[in-house]
Amino acid sequence: MNKQLILALSKGRILDETLPLLADAGIVPAEELSASRKLLFDTNLPDVKLVVIRATDVPTYVQLGAADVGVAGKDVLLEHGAEGLYEPLDLEIAHCKLMTAGVTGAEPQRARRRVATKFTEVARRYYAEQGIQAEVIKLYGAMELAPLMNLADEIVDIVDTGNTLRANGMEPRELIAPISTRLVVNKAAMTMKHDRIKPLVRRLQEAVARRREQASA
Repeated sequence: MNKQLILALSKGRILDETLPLLADAGIVPAEELSASRKLLFDTNLPDVKLVVIRATDVPTYVQLGAADVGVAGKDVLLEHGAEGLYEPLDLEIAHCKLMTAGVTGAEPQRARRRVATKFTEVARRYYAEQGIQAEVIKLYGAMELAPLMNLADEIVDIVDTGNTLRANGMEPRELIAPISTRLVVNKAAMTMKHDRIKPLVRRLQEAVARRREQASA
């Protein structure tokens, strides 16, 4: 049985905040990730490798078994779906909110809205639950431009400080979900490599708990 563990990490801000947690759990890349153009990395443990990929691809890699374990934002998991995945741990990093937003002071349409977002599945579910008919328009960036150019009535997007919204004459409206980074595990790998994955989850739980204690001290 193959005992090698493959961990899929999300690029960007999440990666920067994940690496210290991994180090606390005893996993350190064998080289500086930011200084390399490689995507697959050895670690200090001969049977553990890291793959660094786009955040939106992490659930797919883990779900289909190319990676055993992954680190991804809850926003990506909500959009992708969790079939074939366990979500054993909230890593409590990269906190933000998934929200609706619109032009400041504008009254939202009650019955039907045009909504621009990259989170199309999340948006469809949310507006259906609210009893609002929504025409969802998929965009990949610059969401704030859509209402200003009359492409959409609202957007669904990640909100951190809200500064970008305010700079473009917009305001956050309804909270869809609080977002943080989660550890996900392939269900088959959890069974076949239980003796390797379970200790990793436990060490990461301990690292998260220590960070929480330090923050509250």
